Amino acid sequence: MNTITVKTMVHTPIETVWTYWTEPKHIIKWNNASDDWHTLKAENDLRVGGKFFSRMEAKDGSFGFDFKGIYTEIIPSKKISYRIEDGRNVEVHFTQTQRGIHISETFEMENENSEYLQRKGWQAILDNFKRYIETIK
Repeated sequence: MNTITVKTMVHTPIETVWTYWTEPKHIIKWNNASDDWHTLKAENDLRVGGKFFSRMEAKDGSFGFDFKGIYTEIIPSKKISYRIEDGRNVEVHFTQTQRGIHISETFEMENENSEYLQRKGWQAILDNFKRYIETIK
Protein backbone atom coordinates (compact mmCIF):
# COMPACT_ATOMS: atom_id res chain seq x y z
CA MET A 1 0.00 0.00 0.00
CA ASN A 2 1.27 3.48 -0.85
CA THR A 3 2.10 5.87 1.97
CA ILE A 4 2.22 9.62 2.45
CA THR A 5 4.43 11.43 4.97
CA VAL A 6 3.74 14.89 6.38
CA LYS A 7 6.17 16.75 8.62
CA THR A 8 6.60 19.78 10.83
CA MET A 9 9.03 21.24 13.35
CA VAL A 10 7.81 22.62 16.68
CA HIS A 11 9.81 24.72 19.10
CA THR A 12 8.43 23.32 22.33
CA PRO A 13 9.83 20.78 24.83
CA ILE A 14 9.07 17.14 23.98
CA GLU A 15 7.11 16.67 27.21
CA THR A 16 4.69 19.41 26.14
CA VAL A 17 4.49 18.08 22.57
CA TRP A 18 3.63 14.60 23.85
CA THR A 19 0.98 15.91 26.25
CA TYR A 20 -0.68 18.16 23.66
CA TRP A 21 -0.64 15.39 21.05
CA THR A 22 -2.20 12.76 23.31
CA GLU A 23 -4.58 14.43 25.80
CA PRO A 24 -8.21 14.80 24.64
CA LYS A 25 -8.56 18.30 26.15
CA HIS A 26 -5.82 19.44 23.75
CA ILE A 27 -6.75 17.20 20.77
CA ILE A 28 -10.13 18.93 20.46
CA LYS A 29 -8.33 22.28 20.13
CA TRP A 30 -6.06 21.42 17.17
CA ASN A 31 -7.53 18.38 15.40
CA ASN A 32 -9.03 20.05 12.34
CA ALA A 33 -7.80 20.80 8.85
CA SER A 34 -9.51 24.19 8.46
CA ASP A 35 -11.23 26.86 10.52
CA ASP A 36 -14.68 25.75 9.35
CA TRP A 37 -14.23 22.33 11.01
CA HIS A 38 -13.83 21.32 14.64
CA THR A 39 -13.44 18.26 16.82
CA LEU A 40 -16.38 18.00 19.17
CA LYS A 41 -15.14 15.10 21.27
CA ALA A 42 -11.96 13.09 21.74
CA GLU A 43 -11.16 9.99 23.77
CA ASN A 44 -7.73 8.43 24.08
CA ASP A 45 -6.55 5.24 25.82
CA LEU A 46 -2.83 5.63 25.08
CA ARG A 47 -1.49 2.09 25.41
CA VAL A 48 -0.86 -0.81 23.05
CA GLY A 49 -4.30 -2.24 22.38
CA GLY A 50 -5.93 0.98 23.60
CA LYS A 51 -8.48 2.75 21.46
CA PHE A 52 -8.82 6.37 20.39
CA PHE A 53 -11.79 8.27 19.03
CA SER A 54 -12.49 11.77 17.78
CA ARG A 55 -15.65 13.25 16.27
CA MET A 56 -14.88 15.79 13.55
CA GLU A 57 -17.61 17.98 12.04
CA ALA A 58 -18.07 20.96 9.81
CA LYS A 59 -19.07 23.91 12.01
CA ASP A 60 -22.19 24.45 9.90
CA GLY A 61 -23.31 20.88 10.67
CA SER A 62 -23.31 19.85 7.00
CA PHE A 63 -20.94 16.89 7.42
CA GLY A 64 -19.07 14.97 10.10
CA PHE A 65 -17.27 11.71 10.73
CA ASP A 66 -15.70 9.62 13.46
CA PHE A 67 -11.96 8.98 13.36
CA LYS A 68 -11.05 5.96 15.44
CA GLY A 69 -8.60 3.14 15.76
CA ILE A 70 -6.36 1.09 18.00
CA TYR A 71 -2.77 1.62 19.12
CA THR A 72 -0.21 -0.94 17.95
CA GLU A 73 2.99 0.59 19.37
CA ILE A 74 3.76 3.32 21.89
CA ILE A 75 7.25 4.56 22.72
CA PRO A 76 6.66 7.55 25.03
CA SER A 77 7.87 10.86 23.60
CA LYS A 78 9.24 9.07 20.51
CA LYS A 79 6.69 7.08 18.50
CA ILE A 80 2.99 6.27 18.20
CA SER A 81 1.71 3.63 15.78
CA TYR A 82 -1.93 2.82 15.24
CA ARG A 83 -4.40 1.16 12.91
CA ILE A 84 -7.36 3.22 11.77
CA GLU A 85 -10.77 1.56 11.79
CA ASP A 86 -10.58 1.06 7.99
CA GLY A 87 -7.40 -1.06 8.39
CA ARG A 88 -4.81 1.54 7.35
CA ASN A 89 -1.68 1.99 9.46
CA VAL A 90 -0.20 5.24 10.72
CA GLU A 91 3.16 5.99 12.37
CA VAL A 92 4.02 9.24 14.13
CA HIS A 93 7.66 9.93 15.08
CA PHE A 94 8.80 12.66 17.47
CA THR A 95 12.52 13.40 17.09
CA GLN A 96 14.49 15.82 19.26
CA THR A 97 16.82 17.99 17.17
CA GLN A 98 18.88 21.09 17.92
CA ARG A 99 16.18 23.17 16.19
CA GLY A 100 13.21 21.64 18.04
CA ILE A 101 10.97 18.60 17.85
CA HIS A 102 10.60 17.15 14.35
CA ILE A 103 7.21 15.44 13.92
CA SER A 104 6.83 13.03 11.03
CA GLU A 105 3.49 11.32 10.35
CA THR A 106 3.30 8.53 7.76
CA PHE A 107 -0.04 7.02 6.79
CA GLU A 108 -1.27 4.48 4.27
CA MET A 109 -3.34 6.09 1.52
CA GLU A 110 -7.03 5.43 1.09
CA ASN A 111 -8.70 5.01 -2.30
CA GLU A 112 -11.49 7.59 -2.06
CA ASN A 113 -9.49 10.85 -2.25
CA SER A 114 -6.50 11.84 -4.37
CA GLU A 115 -2.98 11.74 -2.97
CA TYR A 116 -2.93 15.55 -3.18
CA LEU A 117 -6.10 15.94 -1.07
CA GLN A 118 -4.94 13.39 1.50
CA ARG A 119 -1.52 15.02 1.86
CA LYS A 120 -3.11 18.48 2.05
CA GLY A 121 -5.61 17.43 4.73
CA TRP A 122 -3.18 15.60 6.99
CA GLN A 123 -0.57 18.37 6.61
CA ALA A 124 -3.19 20.99 7.49
CA ILE A 125 -4.03 19.16 10.73
CA LEU A 126 -0.31 18.88 11.55
CA ASP A 127 0.16 22.59 10.79
CA ASN A 128 -2.78 23.36 13.07
CA PHE A 129 -1.10 21.34 15.85
CA LYS A 130 2.05 23.44 15.39
CA ARG A 131 0.07 26.69 15.58
CA TYR A 132 -1.81 25.52 18.67
CA ILE A 133 1.21 24.31 20.63
CA GLU A 134 3.39 27.29 19.75
CA THR A 135 0.61 29.74 20.66
CA ILE A 136 -0.31 28.09 23.97
CA LYS A 137 3.17 27.55 25.38
